[in-house]
Amino acid sequence: MNSGSQMICAATVFAALIICRRSQESCVGEDNIAMVDREANTQSPRPYVDWPHARLRKHADYQRIYQAARKQNSPSMSFFFRIRAADEFIPGYDGPRIGLTAGRVLGNAAERNRIKRRMRQAVQANLGLLPQFADIVLHPRKLVLTIEFTKLEREVAQIFSIVSAQCTKRSSQEVQA
Repeated sequence: MNSGSQMICAATVFAALIICRRSQESCVGEDNIAMVDREANTQSPRPYVDWPHARLRKHADYQRIYQAARKQNSPSMSFFFRIRAADEFIPGYDGPRIGLTAGRVLGNAAERNRIKRRMRQAVQANLGLLPQFADIVLHPRKLVLTIEFTKLEREVAQIFSIVSAQCTKRSSQEVQA
C-alpha cells in the first residue's frame, strides 16, 4: 500500500467513526431512558473512579477475597466480595477494586478476550455504585458472549447494588456490636 491509499483508507475509517458516533448519540432507546432515569434518581453525583487503579492485580488479593467471601450467583456470572480494612490502604487510590476472571472453560483465547472486554466495559459504566473499600471478583459464564450488552450492564449494576447493600448492612451491624 502506498502512502496515498493509506491516507484514503484512514480518512474513510475516520468518517465511519464519526457517522457511528453521531448515530449513537441520537439513538434514544428505552434502555437509555431507563439508565438516565436511574442516574437522575440518585441524589449525589457518582464519584469519578479511575479504572486502571480499580483493577485487582495480585494473586494474594484474589485469595483474600475468596477466603473471606461466599460465592454468590447471578444469571450470567458468579461473584465474590469483601470489605477491605482501613489498614489495607493503597497509596494514591482509595476506591473499590474489581477482579475479572476468564478461564479456559469459557472458550478459546478470542472468546475469553471478548468476554473480558465486555465485562470491563460494563464494570466501568457502573463502578461508581460500589462502596469505597469494596473488593469484588467476577466470574462470568459463557452466556456473557451472547447476552445483549444492556442486559449485561444492568446485571453488573444489580450486583454492585447488592454488594453495596450488604456492605452497609455489615457496617451497621459492626457499629451496633
